Amino acid sequence: MEQQYVIGVLVANISGVLSRVSGMFTRRGFNIDCLTVGETESSGFSRITVAFRGNEDIRERIVTQLEKLHDVKEVEVLDQHETVIRELLLLKVRNTAETRQDIMTAVEIFRSKIVDYSAAALICELTGESTKIDAFIELMKNYGIMEMCRTGIVAIERGENCLRTLHER
Repeated sequence: MEQQYVIGVLVANISGVLSRVSGMFTRRGFNIDCLTVGETESSGFSRITVAFRGNEDIRERIVTQLEKLHDVKEVEVLDQHETVIRELLLLKVRNTAETRQDIMTAVEIFRSKIVDYSAAALICELTGESTKIDAFIELMKNYGIMEMCRTGIVAIERGENCLRTLHER
């Protein structure tokens, strides 16, 4: 049965690692739903979060292939019930006298915030699960979305579990 998987990948923070990781997916015909990367608490390492769809066999093949890459230090399939998963959205919507109050009400209900205001446009910032982001976008379509960008998901396990290099354990 096909489902979405989220994996955390700890890699050396050097040039070309992201290209090698994403290239592994491409070479094997796997599609990436979402990929984010950023430096960790240790400047020598980056953390890549990858979301993809497939069955357990595909998941195992992806993990095995990632573990073979030289600069990959650790790969972990994240249990979505034991993981905090968030995404960031910046959305620019038309600002008119007729719609302003409705937009402000939606911003409050979704616990979003206005980060830029002009006579012509408002920029809203929203963080949360992807379903919350999708719902906010759908609602804002009625007011005229001018531009938007999404970060993709980031994920970290709850509790004491951490992605760490072998020498940190």
